[in-house]
Amino acid sequence: MPFSSLNDPVELARARAALDAAWNEIRLNLSDPYDERERVRLAYIVAHLVVIAEDEDDLTRRAIERFRRRAA
Repeated sequence: MPFSSLNDPVELARARAALDAAWNEIRLNLSDPYDERERVRLAYIVAHLVVIAEDEDDLTRRAIERFRRRAA
């Protein structure tokens, strides 16, 4: 579970919101926008970055950048 390490309810909510926002942007460019493996990969990226991001927007931006960097 990507978010199982998050104990703070605020961080958990921020991670979920950032995941949804990032996924909504990323899936537009995927050949299969319903690919659950890619969403899970993004969720792990978000979980990893949540502790260093300044806010939800920063977390979303960083997650998208990291996801695209690995996909390239």
